[in-house]
Amino acid sequence: MSAARQDAAVSRPAFDVEAVRQDFPVLHQEVHDRPLAYLDNAASAQHPVQVIEAVAEYYRRDHANVHRGVHQLSQRATAAFEGAREKVQRFINAASEREIIFTRGTTEAINLVAQSWGRANLGPGDEIVITHLEHHANIVPWQMLCEQTGARLRVIPMTASGEIDLEAAREIIGSATRLLAFGHVSNALGTINPVEELVGLARAAGALVLLDGAQGVPHMRVDVQALGCDFYAFSGHKMFAPTGIGVLWGREELLRAMPPWQGGGDMILAVSFEQTTYNALPWKFEAGTPHIAGGVGLGAAIDYLERLDFDAAAAWEHELLVYGTEVLGAIEGLKIIGTAPRKAAVISFVLDGVHPHDIGTIVDHAGVAIRTGHHCAMPVMEYYGLPATARASFAFYNTKAEIDRLAAALRQAREVFA
Repeated sequence: MSAARQDAAVSRPAFDVEAVRQDFPVLHQEVHDRPLAYLDNAASAQHPVQVIEAVAEYYRRDHANVHRGVHQLSQRATAAFEGAREKVQRFINAASEREIIFTRGTTEAINLVAQSWGRANLGPGDEIVITHLEHHANIVPWQMLCEQTGARLRVIPMTASGEIDLEAAREIIGSATRLLAFGHVSNALGTINPVEELVGLARAAGALVLLDGAQGVPHMRVDVQALGCDFYAFSGHKMFAPTGIGVLWGREELLRAMPPWQGGGDMILAVSFEQTTYNALPWKFEAGTPHIAGGVGLGAAIDYLERLDFDAAAAWEHELLVYGTEVLGAIEGLKIIGTAPRKAAVISFVLDGVHPHDIGTIVDHAGVAIRTGHHCAMPVMEYYGLPATARASFAFYNTKAEIDRLAAALRQAREVFA
């Protein structure tokens, strides 16, 4: 290592994982008489006390419906909810809060684009392109849209290492492509996809780009303008906020041209039996009473992440990935599925002679929470000829000692089924 790099390494502050863990009450409990090791963060991350208290304080003091009331509680609730929208805008560097649409999560955000933009713009002869790595939420809505419009769905294949086949992408993305939709990070394998290259291919073809950012926002800095995409979808519960709240970001000119996809209160300016005048952005896409507490919690989660040393947290997650890959990879009979050189802190694996569901049960009794199954990515499992995998996914509050406990539990599982 050069002297300059040594100096940089010395000057870089260490990430204090034990201090951060104090912010997460759920981590300080026992499961089956063992300390909990929560390694299921790709499914849903835990909440810091700051988020829990923000939501509780809203319910204790400020709960009322938003936008419609002149009384003080409604005004406070509206200010908190719309304040969260402004925080999201700054967090992902959107050009305006008008580009921030609150949804129930990534799934609803993708369905919104499919049913609003897609139904208005696609027809026979048009193509939607996705990849073999996608989560079901970025497959099924496009299949439904193709059935509705006569458009065609095309799939970019994957490689054995769990990466998108860029050579095939260059062949598939072409003059008929109207939309390219793919995940920023694979939920099943952790692969960080080549956004710049794929966006460039779509732009050359004149196509729009939707990024599923559910696994991206919790692990890396996201700048939607720098990414060059047209839509970006993500969920609050992956990034330490409540469930039931998420975001669709879209370029304002596209959102303005898109019709509403749900009708009702709050997405209107005027209603008569003859005609309805729709509301302005972003409320045109937010029919009915929103998840106000969820928005408050999302804003609090962003506040928490912005106070955190995000770069140090990301570096710690990568260190956990490297350590976990080494420790788990040393277990006899264990095979890691997905070996892309660029990965988020996700390790999917199988163990010879042990079904993933049995793995999950045994490690649970050791106090270790992991995910087992197809991870809502059945085409990925089919590619590898597997019914399921076990998946350990790390957040910045996890430790190497927890990975050691997982490894010990896996060795026990192997002995039980030997």
